[in-house]
Amino acid sequence: MKKNVSKVFFIAFLLIFNLFTLSAQNFPQGSTSGTTQMNSNVPSPTIPNVSIEITQPESGEEVAFSIRVLLLLTILTLAPSILILVTCFLRFSIVLDFIKRALSLQQVPPTAVLNGIALFMTLFVMWPTFSTMYEKSFKPLSQGEIGIEQAYEQAETPLRMFMYSQMSEDTSYIKMFMSMAKLEKPNTLKDVPTYILVPSYILHELTVAFKIGVLLYIPFIIIDMIVASILMSMGMMMLPPVQISMPFKLILFVLIDGWGLLTQQLFISVIK
Repeated sequence: MKKNVSKVFFIAFLLIFNLFTLSAQNFPQGSTSGTTQMNSNVPSPTIPNVSIEITQPESGEEVAFSIRVLLLLTILTLAPSILILVTCFLRFSIVLDFIKRALSLQQVPPTAVLNGIALFMTLFVMWPTFSTMYEKSFKPLSQGEIGIEQAYEQAETPLRMFMYSQMSEDTSYIKMFMSMAKLEKPNTLKDVPTYILVPSYILHELTVAFKIGVLLYIPFIIIDMIVASILMSMGMMMLPPVQISMPFKLILFVLIDGWGLLTQQLFISVIK
């Protein structure tokens, strides 16, 4: 039986091989012959030479220009971190992470989704500030009306106003950093250097975000305590209370439109 099957396969292989051989030898009428050789008239591709030349500066202006380029590249590298720290993104991201932990959620929603929500909420809130920076700084610089120094000052002013407006009711951190730097008490915003204003704003945003997080935790902690006491009274000590209380917290959060209320209150806390 095995020998007959092998013979059948061998005969079928020979028939297929003959068919391919005949089709390769007898081209259909009207077909053209092809070649794999490249046309000699086609020019060969040219690759430009790339060279880097390092020379000694001949004047102080060249040294200053090199330092400016180095500082500009450094600022561009740190730009994402700077924008995160000097905008309301810090507050939004921390509060959204707090609400995720208060609901006892581990993987839903993912951290990338929460950061994306915080990013677009930040763009919504900061859009007037960014528009002012574009109109007064980047646009005149691109048209050659102002220099880099003036563009930096024009871009810094709206951002300083935003940070100071968030700390207008509590300037304790500004006073703390001014005393640490041994500077005189400022009378106006212009008397506060930027290197004092930025860390003060970061600490202020962390404090506000943690205050909001504590207020968010309170109702959910009450639900956890109620569920834990019920389970203890029923003798179910081995059952994790968090596993039972999480659906009730989700139901409560959905019924009160938690995402809408949280977003609205975050906007109100920033846009006064």
